[in-house]
Amino acid sequence: MKETALSTVRETSYSQLDAGGITAIHDTSLTILEEIGIKIEFQEALDLFRQAGAGVEDNIVYLPCSLIDKALASAPSSIVLAGHGDKPPLIVEGTRSFAGTGGAALNVLDLETGELRLSTLKDIYDIARLVDHLDNIEFYVRPVVAQDIPRENLDVNKYYASLSGTEKHVMASAYTVESAREIIKMASLMSGGFDNLRENPIISFITSCCVSPLRMDTETTRILMELVRHNMPVVIGSAPMAGSSSPVTLAGTLAQMNAELLAGIVFSQLVNPGAPVIYGAVPAIADMHTGGFSGGAIEYGMLNSAAAQMAQFYTIPVYNSAGVSDSRTPDIQAGYEKAFSILQSVHSGANLIHHAAGMLDSLRTVAYEQYVIDNDIIGMARRANRGIIVDEERLALPVIRKVGHKGTYLTQKHTRRNMRKEFTFPRLADRNNPLGDNGEQLDARDRARRIARDILAEEHTPHIPPDIDKEIRRRFTILL
Repeated sequence: MKETALSTVRETSYSQLDAGGITAIHDTSLTILEEIGIKIEFQEALDLFRQAGAGVEDNIVYLPCSLIDKALASAPSSIVLAGHGDKPPLIVEGTRSFAGTGGAALNVLDLETGELRLSTLKDIYDIARLVDHLDNIEFYVRPVVAQDIPRENLDVNKYYASLSGTEKHVMASAYTVESAREIIKMASLMSGGFDNLRENPIISFITSCCVSPLRMDTETTRILMELVRHNMPVVIGSAPMAGSSSPVTLAGTLAQMNAELLAGIVFSQLVNPGAPVIYGAVPAIADMHTGGFSGGAIEYGMLNSAAAQMAQFYTIPVYNSAGVSDSRTPDIQAGYEKAFSILQSVHSGANLIHHAAGMLDSLRTVAYEQYVIDNDIIGMARRANRGIIVDEERLALPVIRKVGHKGTYLTQKHTRRNMRKEFTFPRLADRNNPLGDNGEQLDARDRARRIARDILAEEHTPHIPPDIDKEIRRRFTILL
């Protein structure tokens, strides 16, 4: 039995919603599903809902409470997401909190030139290599779209590049049912067969099948059905934008999003009762000046934290979002916007916090140095969430007696024994002389660039064994 990955596991005292608010959102979602319904234009899904006892009229599905209750009882409350190699699995349950990358950015701030350029397949690989060395980033969501390869080769290659670059658990999407099957076959080769993959899934999938307002996308729902039939862990996603595709009020957005996600969960459990699904809540707000997405808003963190509470109410693992910034560069705006939402999500006990590292420009851009910066932000948020432990060792009365009215605690065994348990040691933060080795003054971005360059300059052995890599290349079109 592999050791379980360390995570933030503490009863959360932070909440956006009180018990009455959670119940009101739940009840409103039930009313939405029963009286307004979900629009579905996928005949197989309509047939499944109808056979299960839902009302179906003109592609609108009306869900009774009994059907929702049955699905919630069927969906597992704990899911294992495995790493490969020596990485321990993530046990996704309760208020265990893990931070990961995310996004489908089209642009990269080049590490060498600082100039904006289009994202490539090599970026997926190199960012995976970077993240492999950043301890507070615990899972890897494909962060950019590879724009240098044909679309028909995207899915297998993005998973291949990710798995080759990092031993951490890999998440991404599939654009078609056929490519989803291909990805599962490739991961099965790495896992020693499908049964082993299902037991310890080194990959999982993200399906944004719920399209706000109150609709399930046909193609993505087909993909969800395929993944659920294979018993693969899958995020059922909804990403409403308050003021645009959902009500401008935060409570209204949460009620609509919750209804959409409940419909997706019901569908998954009708296809395969007990299928490992994740409540994929990515609520956002629209900028009222432009109508566009605003990921740096304080309300973004509030919504995603509240979404975690709703998932905990249903005892279903949750995937949400934090660490997004509207800033185009790794500047002070990026720092404070990211810190607020990451801290809120960690404190709320959200399980899989994606977008937590690397993202800029409202999800349109990533920067290598931003991953290094965000790794420290995540570490500080996790330390804050662990709280202050009070016990005999930490109250330190014997060493206080020993030092008394003179002397120092720096030389005490008690200090050496406890300092790494009590303090964080940020990789990036400069607590020393502000001048660098050559007398130049380096800011955090400069230091982060140096760290990223040093990591990527190290010789890297791909994490896919050579014999398996050879077989993968024989069976699939690998372009890396």
